[in-house]
Amino acid sequence: MTSMAQRMGQFYVLTKPRVVQLIVFCAFIGMVLAVPEVPTLEEWMLMLWACVGIWLTAGAAAAFNCLVEKAIDARMRRTAWRPTAKGELSDMQALLFSAVLCAMGCAVLYWAVNPLTMWLTLATFVGYAIIYTVILKPLTPQNIVIGGASGAMPPVLGWAAMTDAVGPQALILFLIIFLWTPPHFWALALYRVEDYRKSGLPMLPVTHGNEFTRLHILLYTLVLLASCLMPFIYQMSGYVYLVVALVVNLWFCKLAWDLWRNYSDALARKTFRFSLIHLSVLFAALLLDHYL
Repeated sequence: MTSMAQRMGQFYVLTKPRVVQLIVFCAFIGMVLAVPEVPTLEEWMLMLWACVGIWLTAGAAAAFNCLVEKAIDARMRRTAWRPTAKGELSDMQALLFSAVLCAMGCAVLYWAVNPLTMWLTLATFVGYAIIYTVILKPLTPQNIVIGGASGAMPPVLGWAAMTDAVGPQALILFLIIFLWTPPHFWALALYRVEDYRKSGLPMLPVTHGNEFTRLHILLYTLVLLASCLMPFIYQMSGYVYLVVALVVNLWFCKLAWDLWRNYSDALARKTFRFSLIHLSVLFAALLLDHYL
């Protein structure tokens, strides 16, 4: 018999904690950059409520994703351990959990932050949970590219939370994550290609092959390099960010070049792992530069 602690742990796993942590981190960067000076106590409290609301709604989207993709997850070694895939949680339990988290998140954002942030976050939920997970992912190898719009929204949500508006700075941050998403996921798909083939999902390495995917990873990293210079060009940041952005992006491009020229699963895995470091370091540099 499952104990209460075990059951709570299963529900927690549905929220994909590591993914949600990165989402909240990117949203927090958007919040901080939207405030010109050191935040006041009132602004810190607003940030806290915004982070809570975004965390709840992002967790709800992740739980809904686990529910919809439970059969696919069960066929993939990387995801077969999820409670929905193993049948440890019923469809109704997962659905109710997702609905409650989403309702709580929207309520927090509407009443403690502002309606604009709530509606943008809800739209992001629908974009990821419905448009991407249900419609795009099983139908097109460009699912990651189109669906990446939802994943790129956190800085916009953070910016809207503090300003009750969506400025061009927020859209620049959106563009960076939007262009980062395809090489990040395609690097993973390269060394997990058999998993994706078994799952029936039309990921790019399955539909167009290894070499085609590697070329697109390289092309995206080059475009990403250009987009990562935009905060400096738009005077959102200074030379500290510029130096960090050049270093991490040039290294990402080098990994993509090596991957294109001489493929190995180990190099694809290394590229995927570096992509996580890339985004974290890039946004941390934006934060540091903002206060220097």
